[in-house]
Amino acid sequence: MAIEVRIPTILRTYTNGEKAVAGAGATLAELFADLESRHPGVQARIVDGGELRRFVNVYLNDEDVRFLDGINTKLTDGDNVTILPAVAGGMR
Repeated sequence: MAIEVRIPTILRTYTNGEKAVAGAGATLAELFADLESRHPGVQARIVDGGELRRFVNVYLNDEDVRFLDGINTKLTDGDNVTILPAVAGGMR
């Protein structure tokens, strides 16, 4: 099963600068474990205690997975997953 995972700039150090990588898994949890096997360190930046980190947004085909089944969201061949860490800050 081929799934495209779009990697944000802040996590590209784990993917040798790649903007998108291929992954596999029946669920997001399996996908993140697969990514970790090829890009060590990336999973810890996305998942904490078996759940998505609070300030990391993940989209499956442009739909926020928090409104689906979270890390247990099922995936199918050809899906696109986008990882977007929340950004804070700015001018006062």
